[in-house]
Amino acid sequence: MLKNLAQVTSVAAERFGSKPAVVFEGRWFSFGEIDALACRLANALKALGIKPGDRVTLYSGNCWEWIVSYYGILKTGAVANPLNVMLTPPEVAYVTKDCGARAIIASADKGAALLDIKKDTPLEHVILFGAEVPAGAKAFEDMTGKGKDTFKSPAIETDALSTICYTSGTTGHPKGAMLSHRNVLMNTALTAVMHRRTENDTVVTALPCAHVYGNVVMNGCFFYGGTMALIRRFEETAVLEAIQEHRATMFEGVPTAYMMLLAHPDLGKYELGSLTRCTVGGQTMPIAKGQEVEKRFGCPLLDLWGMTELAGLGTTHAWYAENRLGSIGVALPYVSVKIADAEDAKKTMPPGEVGELMVKGPIVMQGYFGNEKATKETIEPDGWLHTGDLAKMDEQGYVWIVDRKKDMINSAGFKVFPAEIERVLAAHPAVAMSAVGRVPDKLKGELAKAYVVLKPGAKATEKDLIEFCRKELAAYKVPRAVSFVPSLPMTSTGKLMRRELAKLD
Repeated sequence: MLKNLAQVTSVAAERFGSKPAVVFEGRWFSFGEIDALACRLANALKALGIKPGDRVTLYSGNCWEWIVSYYGILKTGAVANPLNVMLTPPEVAYVTKDCGARAIIASADKGAALLDIKKDTPLEHVILFGAEVPAGAKAFEDMTGKGKDTFKSPAIETDALSTICYTSGTTGHPKGAMLSHRNVLMNTALTAVMHRRTENDTVVTALPCAHVYGNVVMNGCFFYGGTMALIRRFEETAVLEAIQEHRATMFEGVPTAYMMLLAHPDLGKYELGSLTRCTVGGQTMPIAKGQEVEKRFGCPLLDLWGMTELAGLGTTHAWYAENRLGSIGVALPYVSVKIADAEDAKKTMPPGEVGELMVKGPIVMQGYFGNEKATKETIEPDGWLHTGDLAKMDEQGYVWIVDRKKDMINSAGFKVFPAEIERVLAAHPAVAMSAVGRVPDKLKGELAKAYVVLKPGAKATEKDLIEFCRKELAAYKVPRAVSFVPSLPMTSTGKLMRRELAKLD
């Protein structure tokens, strides 16, 4: 295993040289070219005074410049701070203040807003992609278009801080998960073992590189020599064309991405026979949709589960082992998972019983940056991490997510889990995708309401779907109302945002 992330592109360049590493919007980059560009950026950052341990924020959607920036930052020994591209300027200002970032590298469209907030943050440098940038900013193209193609990184310990990734902040201000080089290296390596990632793979992905799932996919290609066909943002035709054009062996995405692909009227016109396996994570994939993916794509669909605080995956299926659709698989090698009593973390629940999923091992974060209280609330003294996910484990160690603790609906004292209703709705032939939220009720406190996107040309009524659920669910779980909507609120990774569903009303 590598000692630190600063070594990734240089080692990849030595091993794979002129082999294609990244293709983005028709432009190809070899492993050697990516390393040379990252070295040029590292030299330029060092010339600006960026030192080991300094924080450098990265704020952009998917593009080749993002990849170069990520590895260039890490080569200097600085700490990368990748941001969700959907964050607003005030949110970016909060994060940069919180982690004390000295510089920010961003896409050109973010420039004006970043220059506006610069005076109220610790930011000393605003670096923007492209050659034409506004006054007060530095051009990324100037920093990478010239200079030395080599860079001597400082000594960086494996347990040193590599990355600060901020959580979504649904319960207040976002928290910065501190990930060591070991956390990221181990997660990437162990994921590769489970999915058998090799230099023979071509991976199509629209997952945001700034998200830990997308980051593991990207690092996996550089660690093991696979080619990554990167898509700026998810769009069905772009994904299908990339799989066909590049003879992809893997596609990786979230459940909503697969549901949108399944609903695409031209899906059957594309040649997908090169795929050998696909992965899905971010939220639970309904079994019915997983079965449809495997049938239409002609390859196994490997569920996975992870979180920012783990630098990526915590559980998944091994390609060569039994694949149980609906389950998030088993713990990664060298990682332990357990189902704890939701009220007493020291008590482990027996097989089949629901409790909180907890994780322990070398992928667990160091803690939350500058937030000792939140760290102690999340990581037990013995190293077990609270995930906030309710789950159960079967006799063979496969884990099954029930739902997020915070998404549970309390209806007249009964626990209703939105994911369970969504899984049932997914089996209806007219439903492309759905999300379930809570609505207030004077008598029962809360009730479940479903928001449904129908497949193109399909028809269904509110009564149809409620009756369909009634056949599969206990009466208290059946949604009391259904709204038909053209789309569902999602994060930049394609995860459903249940807390935003009420706005659809």
